[in-house]
Amino acid sequence: MTDGDNLIEDIILSHGARGMDRVCGALPANYCSRAARLITTSPGRVLIGTGFPVGGSFETDGPIGAIALYRVLERLGYEPIFGCAPPISKVLGDGFRTLEIPILSWQATVAVVDKALADIRPSLIVSIERPGVAEDGRYYNMRGRDISDFLAKFDLFFNRCECATIAVGDGGNEIGMGNIYAEVSKLNIIPSVTTCDELIIATVSNWGVYGIIAAMSCELRQDLFRFFAPVEIVRHLVENGAVDGKTGYAECSEDGFPLAVGLTIIERLRKLVR
Repeated sequence: MTDGDNLIEDIILSHGARGMDRVCGALPANYCSRAARLITTSPGRVLIGTGFPVGGSFETDGPIGAIALYRVLERLGYEPIFGCAPPISKVLGDGFRTLEIPILSWQATVAVVDKALADIRPSLIVSIERPGVAEDGRYYNMRGRDISDFLAKFDLFFNRCECATIAVGDGGNEIGMGNIYAEVSKLNIIPSVTTCDELIIATVSNWGVYGIIAAMSCELRQDLFRFFAPVEIVRHLVENGAVDGKTGYAECSEDGFPLAVGLTIIERLRKLVR
C-alpha cells in the first residue's frame, strides 16, 4: 500500500459521525485503489444503482456521486447505465441512460433482473448508497423505519449477476455491508446482509465515490475530477425533488454536511493526483 492509498481512505472517512471510521479496520486496506483497478479492468457497460428514498423523494447522497462516476466512465469510453426506481428514475431518465426498476415482490423482481442482466450484459455493477436488505428480508433506514414498500430490490442484481460488483455506503444499512456484517451490527443500525466484491465505506457515500475517482486518477495519471461539476449536479437534483437525507430539507447539502465540505474533500483528493 502506498502513502497515497492511505491518504484517500483517511480523507473520505474524515468528519466521521456514523461509525464508518470505527469499522474500517474490518476491511482490507487500500480498498479505493482495489475498486478503481476493478473498474479500469472492466470496460464495457457498467450498471450503477442509486437512490435512497426519503419521505416520498430521494436523498442527495448517492445520486451526486453516481452522476459523477457516470460522467467519468462516459469520458473513458464506457457505457454507464443507471438502474433505479421512481421517483429518481424519472429524474435521471432525462439526460442519462436509465433502466427503471419497478417496485415489486422479490419473486416478481427476479424475472425483471434476469432479463435486464441478459439484455445489458454488464461488465460491472456498482451500488452507491442503495439500501440493502436486512436479515429479516426487509429494508430499513438509519432510524430503523421499515421502508420496504418504497424500494426496488437492487440487491438481486448483486445476487444474480456473473460480473464483478462494487458497493459504496456510509451507515451499515446499504448494499455491500454484508462484507463487514459483524462489525456494523455493533452500530446503531439494522445492517444489510448483501455482499459485494469490493466495499467502499466513507463518512458520506458521495465522498466514497470521490475516493474511487481519485484512485482511478492516480492509476490513469490524469485528473478525472475535471469531468463533472458537483455544484451543478446537486442543484439539478434539488430542483427535481432531492432532499438532504439527514435533515429532510430540499437544500444543497449531503447527509447534514454543507456542500462546501464535500467540495473540500474533492480538493484534498485532487492534490494527491496533481
